[in-house]
Amino acid sequence: MPSATTSTNTPSTSTTNPASTSNTASTAASTTATTALDTTASTQADSILLRHDAQGITTLSLNQADQFNVLSMQMLDLLIQELENIKQDPSVRVLIIQAEGKAFCSGHNLKQMRQNPEHAYQLELFNRCGQFMQALLTLPQPVIAKVHGIATAAGCQLVAMCDLAIASEHAKFAVSGINVGLFCSTPAVALSRNVGRKKAFEMLVTGEFITAQQAQEWGLINHSVPAADLDKTVQDLAVKLCHKPAGSLAMGKQLFYQQLEQPISQAYTQAAQVMADNMMLADTQEGLDAFMQKRVPSWAQTAS
Repeated sequence: MPSATTSTNTPSTSTTNPASTSNTASTAASTTATTALDTTASTQADSILLRHDAQGITTLSLNQADQFNVLSMQMLDLLIQELENIKQDPSVRVLIIQAEGKAFCSGHNLKQMRQNPEHAYQLELFNRCGQFMQALLTLPQPVIAKVHGIATAAGCQLVAMCDLAIASEHAKFAVSGINVGLFCSTPAVALSRNVGRKKAFEMLVTGEFITAQQAQEWGLINHSVPAADLDKTVQDLAVKLCHKPAGSLAMGKQLFYQQLEQPISQAYTQAAQVMADNMMLADTQEGLDAFMQKRVPSWAQTAS
């Protein structure tokens, strides 16, 4: 496996409770602030997910490198909690999800799953994972997956559920549960909505890895870039999105995912309603006026 790309804004660890800092840690003009997410569980959980805020961009870093950043029940709870915090924070304009260590995410914690063999536990785990994945779609802010190393099973699912994904050219992707006898049914939901049916099913039944280049060609990620360029490419995209009007982005993202599940006539009806609503936003009116007056728009809702 390739070594992990080192982030230029890798957060430091503290034991500050994020609930008490989320209102002040991220403002559009704030200086960089980093906190380790806290939980009422054990001290170990305090640092398995890191949050970094700077100039409207929030980065969540999976921080269990020794376990290849598995999506344990504990990790899922922290992610769900933090997405809810971000959803309520208008100063957050873009979310980046990345990981520490050699892997992006290797999926669920198989040891934890075997230690809790009850059907009720398994169902709760997969439902909790689905709750997290769907929360990414309902988040008003755009979500970018920054991928290095391997992204397997639920890790590949995570990449597929993010709005945008950029990966190191050395990254690899698989839905490999079938290799241990567990068909990746929940990852299939996300994968089949990104990749063509034949390609998705091939990945699901063979469990084989695909390269970052293949992932780009098949539609799983947006771009495959040299490892040395990964940080800058993701940062540049995040900054670009920060300078778009937040209200329009939120409305557009919501409509984009809703219309995919609708008949075309219903999709057009809803899209017309959303565009009309969008026209009522002050930022939209400013944007149109600026275009006609040949000047740069002055958005009310952008990161400085």
